[in-house]
Amino acid sequence: MKKMYSLSGQEIPGEEVEFETEHEGFNTYILHDGTRLKFKAVVGQIIRLDAYKPDGEPVYLINASNVAIATVPDSLKRKPEGN
Repeated sequence: MKKMYSLSGQEIPGEEVEFETEHEGFNTYILHDGTRLKFKAVVGQIIRLDAYKPDGEPVYLINASNVAIATVPDSLKRKPEGN
C-alpha cells in the first residue's frame, strides 16, 4: 500500500519493499590512536519512492541503525568515576 514520504521538503508517494539480508558485515577502521573501530548499518526498512534519478532508477529511502564496536588501547582507557 502506498503512503506519502518526505524527501527534500516534498511529499512523494512510495511503498515499503520487503527484503532479505544477503550479507551484513562490519567495516573495520584502524584509527591513528590505535583504536580498532568496527561499524555496520543494520537496515530495518526500505521504501521505494515514486521518484526517479536521471538514469531512470527509482529513489529508495533506507531506515537503518548504526552499530559500532571499539577496541581501545589500554593507554586511552580510564576507570569510571565513583568506583
